[in-house]
Amino acid sequence: MARLLVVEDDPFVRSALIRELTEAAHTVRSVGTALEALREVAQVGFDLVILDLGLPDLDGAQALKMLRGITDVPVIVATARDDEAEIIRLLTDGADDYLVKPFSVAHLTARMAAVLRRTGRGGAAAGDPAPSGALRVGGLAVDPLRRLAELDGTALDLTRREFDLLAYLAGRPGVVVPRKELLAEVWQQSYGDDQTIDVHLSWLRRKLGETAASPRYLHTVRGVGVKLEQPPAEQA
Repeated sequence: MARLLVVEDDPFVRSALIRELTEAAHTVRSVGTALEALREVAQVGFDLVILDLGLPDLDGAQALKMLRGITDVPVIVATARDDEAEIIRLLTDGADDYLVKPFSVAHLTARMAAVLRRTGRGGAAAGDPAPSGALRVGGLAVDPLRRLAELDGTALDLTRREFDLLAYLAGRPGVVVPRKELLAEVWQQSYGDDQTIDVHLSWLRRKLGETAASPRYLHTVRGVGVKLEQPPAEQA
């Protein structure tokens, strides 16, 4: 199963998580401070980090930014804060998912499985489909197996979430994908704020050399969703 790092300063919560996650066959290490977490991540290869925000030495949001400076390990933020603006900031700063306390271990386990499945870590689950070959739309090539994307032969430097979003749309060229479907399939959330999608689309457009006002590949259909299609000049 997965190698997990639990970053939680409450000893009772930490003990409960370690017990439940270990019983689920995961390998679990735990720390109670942000600095310990940074040291552990730098020294040990983890499949996923569960990060509490209320740490005694450093705010978890700051710790998340520091983690993103040294690793791309998936991070699920565990927080008692349910402010929508802050949650959007956490996702923008690199969190792969979040849970608002209190939450059940079953809920956490389900979110973990979704993140691990999406990022290809922690081993493939039985029955998971094999990755498809490279997807090509005009001058854009997306290889889900190797998690590589190129535009006109030049590699694109994408974050994990940007790649997941681009790959999902590239697998459905010319199809308008509803925002609810993107939240469910890319973010593994049944609900959320459209701003989360808009932020990532904005970043993707910048890296594809386009804008919302002058799109080439990524087109927003107001009130419906988003589609990725081959630029007219490149059509046969």
